[in-house]
Amino acid sequence: MDEEGPDCGKADFVLLDQVTMEDFMENLKLRFEKGRIYTYIGEVLVSVNPYQELPLYGPEAIAKYQGRELYERPPHLYAVANAAYRAMKRRSRDTCIVISGESGAGKTEASKHIMQYIAAVTNPSQRAEVERVKDVLLKSTCVLEAFGNARTNRNNNSSRFGKYMDINFDFKGDPVGGHIHSYLLEKSRVLKQHVGERNFHAFYQVLRGCEDSQLEDLHLQRNPALYSFTRQGAGLNPLDSDERSHHQAVMEAMRVIGFSPEEVDSVCRILAAILHLGNIEFVEMEEGGLEQGHVAVAEEVLVDHVAELTATPRESVMRCLLSRTVASGGRELIEKGHTAAEASYARDACAKAVYQRLFEWVVNRINCVMEPRGRDPRRDGKDTVIGVLDIYGFEVFPVNSFEQFCINYCNEKLQQLFIQLILKQEQEEYEREGIAWQSVDYFNNATIVDLVERPHRGVLAMLDEACSAAGTITDRIFLQSLDTHHRHHAHYTSRQLCPTDKTMEFGRDFRIKHYAGDVTYSVEGFIDKNRDHLFQDFKRLLYNSSDPTLRAMWPDGQQDITEVTKRPLTAGTLFKNSMVALVENLASKEPFYVRCIKPNEDKVAAKLDEGHCRHQVEYLGLLENVRVRRAGFASRQPYPRFLLRYKMTCEYTWPNHLLGSDRAATSALLEQHGLQGDVAFGHTKLFIRSPQTLVTLEQSRARLIPIIVLLLQKSWDLDKTMHAGAPNSPTYSPQSVVSPCDQCGFLQTPAPHLSSVQANHFV
Repeated sequence: MDEEGPDCGKADFVLLDQVTMEDFMENLKLRFEKGRIYTYIGEVLVSVNPYQELPLYGPEAIAKYQGRELYERPPHLYAVANAAYRAMKRRSRDTCIVISGESGAGKTEASKHIMQYIAAVTNPSQRAEVERVKDVLLKSTCVLEAFGNARTNRNNNSSRFGKYMDINFDFKGDPVGGHIHSYLLEKSRVLKQHVGERNFHAFYQVLRGCEDSQLEDLHLQRNPALYSFTRQGAGLNPLDSDERSHHQAVMEAMRVIGFSPEEVDSVCRILAAILHLGNIEFVEMEEGGLEQGHVAVAEEVLVDHVAELTATPRESVMRCLLSRTVASGGRELIEKGHTAAEASYARDACAKAVYQRLFEWVVNRINCVMEPRGRDPRRDGKDTVIGVLDIYGFEVFPVNSFEQFCINYCNEKLQQLFIQLILKQEQEEYEREGIAWQSVDYFNNATIVDLVERPHRGVLAMLDEACSAAGTITDRIFLQSLDTHHRHHAHYTSRQLCPTDKTMEFGRDFRIKHYAGDVTYSVEGFIDKNRDHLFQDFKRLLYNSSDPTLRAMWPDGQQDITEVTKRPLTAGTLFKNSMVALVENLASKEPFYVRCIKPNEDKVAAKLDEGHCRHQVEYLGLLENVRVRRAGFASRQPYPRFLLRYKMTCEYTWPNHLLGSDRAATSALLEQHGLQGDVAFGHTKLFIRSPQTLVTLEQSRARLIPIIVLLLQKSWDLDKTMHAGAPNSPTYSPQSVVSPCDQCGFLQTPAPHLSSVQANHFV
């Protein structure tokens, strides 16, 4: 890993001369052009997706960061992973790494590199159980990408769900288990994708990767264009060989994790059943002897395929598609036939639900394998945890619906936590070091979070009320209710409340002023997506499947239709509850942050679109993060590390000081430079207020380094001359060299054959 010079810009945005968007962008662009995709804001890492392979990773790079302090090497994901791991191991405290950014910013790749680092630095004794856990942790990523990722216009491998993974460690610091939580799978993608996008990878991998005989058993053909759910993305396929290799990698990963061959076969059958289900169409029959409005399936062989692949009776599948069973007040069962539109709705709801249950089953199956085995806290001690959160960033599309509303609410919650924890970390460090805390002004987005999640009056509560109300409540009526209750809220508006704003449509749009910017939402589909309704008939059908894997996905199907049950929680409420639990979980841990930036919309290397990046810097709150970090002191360093870097700039500290303590030596150094008025002395660290102080010290150091190197070279040349005739001397070695100090960049350790007088001078 190359060390960084001044020509690479500031490795920490906190050290900028001025905290302006222009200065921030100039430094970001300069570093990107120099191949420096990582930059710090204090202990927060900003990462720009390079859209190309860079020689920044692998065993050699891992070795350079292992065991180092955060600032000892250039900014890197490995440094953050190492810091989180060391904090967990040293202080026996749970830590977490929060990775955020928009689709295509590199979040998933970042999480992979973090997992690879943790796997590489743990289990030096090669314990078999720990190796098994590490294999499952690494292979789980491949499987989850197949079922949870898709090609979008922004990203060829976009995660269409949020993921939080806890990794459990024993007292030795080795991984002994883990657990994955998933959030808000974009299941509507199963039915339809935007132009230029594809369905989930798993469908194409089955079509392109299965053997001919297996495809025949699934009643499938290789061409994705033959299936309604994959037709849109059929022309966007990568090479067939790529799909086949990805399919083989997923099959191998499932084998390593512990999926049985029968379970893998069931998964393929379920994917095939969904594809066939999507091709089923309904027709209204003419009167001739049949009731007017009677609905039939246009191509009944597809029903045969679905029944075979789901291991359910054909007649039951047909009945579920064409009608639904309801219980009357006297608990008498009535079969109510569908119209063609109702049958299509039921088919689509079933397809979405089956895929979601499949995805959840895959996650749960991985969790079962990763659960710590045979752990007894009384015997083994309490496990510590590192959590890794890879979750969708703020989203703004030409048309924003219920999914974007939930995602942006999630980002409001995480931004609120981010600022609170950063401030909390700052305050705790000041208190530990005996430095007076100064309050920091920042934008508190609690009012926006409250607008969404407030009981009774929040947007989600009012949406639930609309879903449960008697009679027909439309999306438009729901919008009118929002307008009535939030007309005076500073962060809410609509076309009804602002008639002159022609960027919104009457009766359709409302706008929320998020911390990251304004987003206009279309209420069309809000009620239906929140209700997320699936007829009980389908649940009972699939619960009674003779395929044990499919049956296990539908435990709620055993419920009798006449049984009175509580109304199920809505999609919005479930998501809100999961966000509250996630935030509580993260707040209990020591956080580390990776903020990912997408450099351009074209997904090409070596191009940074300033306008696009500026927007992300704004909505990630990065400038505010710099201001919070600089509000008191721009930099803080332990006294030994400060002296190691700058001791050559002061006669009292070079080569080694004779003062009573490192703190006293640091004070003498600063006094000689006339900088003592810009610092505060903590118990173990020096706190520096302005970046200019560091610039002054760096300039002084830079002037002296060449002189010191020249002196060492002269000394080495003199010593070689003295030993020229004595190759057998025990102290002579032509390979003996002095090594550059990682911190200082000058020659720290003299060659072993230098005289003791020379050694004392140069160390």
